[in-house]
Amino acid sequence: MKKLILLFLISGTTLAQTDSKIYDIINAVSENSIRANVKTLTEFGTRNTFSDTISNTRGIGAARRWVKSEFNAISKDCNNCLNVFYQKDLVTTKMGSRVPHDAYVVNVVAIQKGTKYPNRFIIMSGDIDSRASDTMDFTTDAPGANDNASGMAGTIEAAKVLSKYKFESSIIYVGLSGEEQGLFGGAGLAKYAKDKGWDIIGILNNDMIGNIKGVDGIIDNRAFRIFSEPVPANETERQRKLRRFYGGEVDGISRQLARYVHKTTKKYMPEMNPMMIYRLDRFGRGGHHRPFNDLGFAGIRIMEAHENYTQQHQDIRTEDGIKYGDTFEHVNFPYAKKLTAVNAINLASLAWAPPAPKEVAIGGIVQASAKLKWSKVDGAVGYKIYWRDTTSPTWDNSRFVTETNFTLEGIVIDNFFFGISAVGKNGHESVVVFPNKVMR
Repeated sequence: MKKLILLFLISGTTLAQTDSKIYDIINAVSENSIRANVKTLTEFGTRNTFSDTISNTRGIGAARRWVKSEFNAISKDCNNCLNVFYQKDLVTTKMGSRVPHDAYVVNVVAIQKGTKYPNRFIIMSGDIDSRASDTMDFTTDAPGANDNASGMAGTIEAAKVLSKYKFESSIIYVGLSGEEQGLFGGAGLAKYAKDKGWDIIGILNNDMIGNIKGVDGIIDNRAFRIFSEPVPANETERQRKLRRFYGGEVDGISRQLARYVHKTTKKYMPEMNPMMIYRLDRFGRGGHHRPFNDLGFAGIRIMEAHENYTQQHQDIRTEDGIKYGDTFEHVNFPYAKKLTAVNAINLASLAWAPPAPKEVAIGGIVQASAKLKWSKVDGAVGYKIYWRDTTSPTWDNSRFVTETNFTLEGIVIDNFFFGISAVGKNGHESVVVFPNKVMR
């Protein structure tokens, strides 16, 4: 027993392999709450971004006011731990072919401030808006049960569960609008974050997390997809050229965030099957993480593995025996609960973790070793050096160290990719940082 304890005793700090609070978070996610919230959202008739804003029972205005009231109620229960507000931007007909008239695109934002790093944020988003077959049609019923009341309900539920805890970094729960008309809500909030100087760890964009039966006939209640782009969209020409010699074609900040979600899910929810998709989004399509990626922020899309296109962007109708429309009865709520839990545990893990090292340097050319050096992180009790085969999608090997430079003897730098994460006293890790400097 003494030997076992010593394995986890590093520099006088005991590091747990797992955090029991993460299991508590998983168990606290309520299927019934998600079900009730999806039901409420579908009953606004249409939530098209350009629909009625005056009615208290129908349209985007009523829907966003209800979302705000839910965040306010959660905040009241946690002694006003959430700062809830609208963030809006005017969209005009000159801004796109999917804009039928000028209107404000209004996001509902709820910020749970961190105790140590209040300006450092991890974001979970869902979309408030819905659409009919014709995205310009803002009067026809468009319940949008799965697309995307499921993601919005999951975001509200995550806020409800995580508001019971304190975190070092801030968490943002947000309902975005204007997704179906051109990702306007995400673009507005990303710009707002840039202008405010927010330090964003990343955004977990949840768009359709409630369907298990695909149009291909596959039924799967455990698999889900994590979409991430390989390198930042705003990388410099110098960074692009350096990649030719040092690698990193699949190691951008969004890809590291995807790997983090994959790892955390497999650790705490091994029954789930996270699928990392090496693509910004589905083929030729887009989601609300993209505007964040465009400005250089890490962002991924979390969604179901098997879509049913008869229930997306369809007027409610029956043709040739097929029921079209994104209606309430098609949502699988046990599955939506699982994906909500996936988000919640990753938000918590990142918000409890220390910041990632800002600078990571690597060297070891024509040597039988890999040398790494990185910037010290406040609050870190140690660091993990990760390495993997160049063809592996995941970080498969690691070594814990307490110093800020280390040489991996016998590990030929040519044959592997490397990264560094910071580890907190509670055992939670930052995202892995791929080397951004070269040591000669």
